Amino acid sequence: MEAAAKGAHESGGLVIGILPGSDKSQANQYIDIIIPTGLGVSRNVLVVQSSDAIIALPGSYGTLSEIAIALTLGKTIVYLPGVWELNKIAAVSAQIFKEASTPIQAVGLALDALAKKEPV
Repeated sequence: MEAAAKGAHESGGLVIGILPGSDKSQANQYIDIIIPTGLGVSRNVLVVQSSDAIIALPGSYGTLSEIAIALTLGKTIVYLPGVWELNKIAAVSAQIFKEASTPIQAVGLALDALAKKEPV
């Protein structure tokens, strides 16, 4: 997530880090607002609930749990190649589950979804 934080920070964004641990020093250097939770993976609910849209990068089970939470809440999810292919498991609405080829396209799709007031 450091690369995502760096990109947002260098583009002038305000970067908020919701940490799984209790130690603020665990945040990377690009985080402007650090929120240590001490909740471990349970913090994934806070990450998704506080987001307007989700951009899912290739990851592991934490990414899968965040995608599942976002789908349950009807949030828009834009995913990049290498992310869990949920469409192979069950039908997922293309209105909220969108594939992007590049990080720039992912951000664009997320912003488009917000501008169109699609479910978030």
